[in-house]
Amino acid sequence: FSGVLAEDVLRALLELQQRLAVAEAWAPGAGRNVTLADVCYAPLNPSQPSAGDCAVSSVTQYFQNNGTHLALTAPQEDGDLKGTVDWHDHLIYCVNSPLSFKDITALELSCMAEYGGP
Repeated sequence: FSGVLAEDVLRALLELQQRLAVAEAWAPGAGRNVTLADVCYAPLNPSQPSAGDCAVSSVTQYFQNNGTHLALTAPQEDGDLKGTVDWHDHLIYCVNSPLSFKDITALELSCMAEYGGP
């Protein structure tokens, strides 16, 4: 994987998203600071959403916006073949099966986003 799907780019994207999730801006009409949670679409928790409830469309959602998930590796065997699976394998699986609650790799990660949707 290269370009926008290189691991360093994904990590930079994750860091940017995490900074934006906690950013605040003064809203004169509201007379207070507002955050992403004040303005986002949060389909599974619309009444009192946190930033993690916001439906943000990003490739990092396949890892629940979690850098630890992105860094995971696991040994995997397929008959006589032995190897290690990592974020590449999880991403390929999720692109093909985005509604999966657990991939078929030894990582056994969900493809669902942090907010709970696909």
